[in-house]
Amino acid sequence: MKIKIINGANLNLLGKREDIYGELSLEEIIEFTHKNIDPSINLDWFQSNSESEIVEEVQSLVNSDIDGLVINPAGYSHTSVVIRDALAIVRKPKIEVHLTNIHAREQFRHQLLTAGGCDFIMGGLGKYAYIWGIKIIVDHIKESKDV
Repeated sequence: MKIKIINGANLNLLGKREDIYGELSLEEIIEFTHKNIDPSINLDWFQSNSESEIVEEVQSLVNSDIDGLVINPAGYSHTSVVIRDALAIVRKPKIEVHLTNIHAREQFRHQLLTAGGCDFIMGGLGKYAYIWGIKIIVDHIKESKDV
């Protein structure tokens, strides 16, 4: 099984940002995730600070061999109609994850435009967000095949 993981703006600065995001860098979260998932699951990670690069990466999934998508659009979650529209085109299971609980934060973070293009959303799990996001996508794919 192949899962694409897309990360948005400023996630390359994890570990250097506000304490709310934890102490781990994105590279350390990637390593932690790989250590805590089934090794037969192939993870393909991508991070960009550019909205257009994220849109292009999402669009590339339309005809790809990935089985599902985990996306953390970061700040673009609250502003990007174009990422939301690109997500809606991808006919694979998709989950939007957030390291923090967006509802415990500033009011402007409570609206997730991009979530409308996903099948599932979750937040507030810190470094476990990707592990649980992957698990949800994998379980959903397996259940879909059993039907």
